[in-house]
Amino acid sequence: MARRASGGRGIQSDETLFDIVELLRERDGAGVTEVAEGLDIAKSTAHGHLTTLTDRGYVVKRGREYHLGLKFFEYGQYVRGQLEIFQSGMAAADRLEAATDEMAWLIAHQNGKLIYVYGRAGDNDINVNALLGTREHMHCNSGGKAILAHLSEETVRWILDRHGLPARTENTITDRERLFEELERIRDRGYALNLAEDLEGIHAIGVPLIVDGEVQGALSVAGPAHRMSKERCETEIIDHLQAATDEIDLSLAYR
Repeated sequence: MARRASGGRGIQSDETLFDIVELLRERDGAGVTEVAEGLDIAKSTAHGHLTTLTDRGYVVKRGREYHLGLKFFEYGQYVRGQLEIFQSGMAAADRLEAATDEMAWLIAHQNGKLIYVYGRAGDNDINVNALLGTREHMHCNSGGKAILAHLSEETVRWILDRHGLPARTENTITDRERLFEELERIRDRGYALNLAEDLEGIHAIGVPLIVDGEVQGALSVAGPAHRMSKERCETEIIDHLQAATDEIDLSLAYR
């Protein structure tokens, strides 16, 4: 794992601390020597940071290895609960799963990427919990594109400069002008499609969640392409999604 350059703006010790956290997650735990070698730092530095993290409950030691602790779960739960769209969006995702028997996702966005904050699996062999909290590129995801379509052009260009347009499949949009054309179509019709742009064989449709004029996230439904045809997405599924967003809007209006 290469250490991330700060551009001279960060505090080096803080950056080392977070590099260690990220390494422990990526490697599912590591010992002092592995951390030191992986980040090209002294073993004493690695040990000092790991000791602090352990003392504060963010890391636990199992044998000779250190692993991330449940303290992060506590903070993640707190942050998720602060989202305006969470409670009503969670209930909406439950209803979407029941109505469609497909995967239903509540998505937020931060720092130019989407975050899965709640999901239901439907009739799919998917471990939803493994995806919760993960961050993904927005340009190849239906919910992500629904969000991008309602951000300013300046913000979208900043996101593209920072994260790029990596190809996930042969259907992924990797050209900026094509993406901006797609975002205009999404604004016009009110929903975004993902026809195997993120994963082969998976189709999805997403709608934005807009609160007080600002896009806060998205709701999406996804499933195997043979069940989630474009026609089904644009008829049955979009009807369920629009009903769900109406319920969320009503819930937020009386918050």
